[in-house]
Amino acid sequence: MTEREKFVVSLHPHNDRGCAVAAAELAQMAGAQRVEGTVLGDGERTGNVDLMILALNLYTQGVSPNVDYSDINSVIKVVEECTKIPVPERWPYAGSLVTSAFSGSHQDAIKKGFNLREKATAAGEEEWVIPYLPLDPQDIGRTYESVIRVNSQSGKGGAAWVILRSLELDLPRALQVEFSKIVQSETEKANRELRPAEIVTLFEEAYHLKSNPRFNLIDYNITTDRSQSPAPPEPGKALNTKNLKRRFTGIIEIDNVQHAVTGVSNGAISSLAAALSTLGIDLDVVDYKEHSIGTGRETKAATYIQCTAQGSKAQVWGVGLHQDVVQASLIALLSAASSFLASTSGSPAPFRPIRSNTLTNEDLLALEQLTPHAPAANGGLGSAKVNIEQLTRQAEAQ
Repeated sequence: MTEREKFVVSLHPHNDRGCAVAAAELAQMAGAQRVEGTVLGDGERTGNVDLMILALNLYTQGVSPNVDYSDINSVIKVVEECTKIPVPERWPYAGSLVTSAFSGSHQDAIKKGFNLREKATAAGEEEWVIPYLPLDPQDIGRTYESVIRVNSQSGKGGAAWVILRSLELDLPRALQVEFSKIVQSETEKANRELRPAEIVTLFEEAYHLKSNPRFNLIDYNITTDRSQSPAPPEPGKALNTKNLKRRFTGIIEIDNVQHAVTGVSNGAISSLAAALSTLGIDLDVVDYKEHSIGTGRETKAATYIQCTAQGSKAQVWGVGLHQDVVQASLIALLSAASSFLASTSGSPAPFRPIRSNTLTNEDLLALEQLTPHAPAANGGLGSAKVNIEQLTRQAEAQ
């Protein structure tokens, strides 16, 4: 081909064999200088090459097409009004579902990709590398909320993504699996996709985040159990109690009835579990995870506790949120206990405690230390000690 500089090679591909975009790109690589097409590919027979796809394909490879598609929806609206032809929901880049994933494996990969991107961004790396998303949806005016959508095909990753984006809760994998079963059951009942707000409500109800309908931690104290005294300290030094057990002392309301309980074990969670066992609720903690929510003084603790019931293979999860990490852990255990009661036969019949012990002098002394302040007759603050006998009579009367 002589005197090539004197003419322009222009392409005019149609999509009869579904290869218009590929043909245009290969021809450009071979030296073509111009492409004739239409935005969104409307044209004779199967249509002309889609100039939007060509432009955004360049963009995903780091080449600016010098065309602004940052508000892609407004472009789609103009084209649809002019041509009276709706854009298919799965049309590349422009379709309403092209940045949405319903498949469980795809959702899991996307969720992991976003987690890695957060770390890369913190390290100063800005390259977009997310599975199944060739470009950042925000670059074309779309949002992340529509990236993962949940229906009966979705796995654990979809619901976990919604909870992470909505509540900032990074669920442990085993909890993701359990909650996905709840979500799948609900999608099958509704026979449709679940909205993010519906998934959040399901989670809050399943793990008692808004309120625990059966368990309420009224008051508690965690102290060192000094019934087994350690070796005496050296002269002039304080007693080292790090190897002593911890005593949970508290008032727990179960089905609107308050119970005075105590338990001794190695830590705060296990001592509460020991206290619950005195009422016939035997739970063993098999997994515990925690992370923070927020930063600075407003930071909260999120805790996740997986329990098994004694003599049973059934497992339940509890979730707790609080500014104090210890109280968040206790709330999580009571959340698991509520789930345990809900899974037993006869539930939701009122709880009937089966006391396996009698309160010792140490227990009674610890319970008497729970002295919430109450208004005194003179207008000042008095101290209303817990009436253990009255609580016990009320509980036994149920």
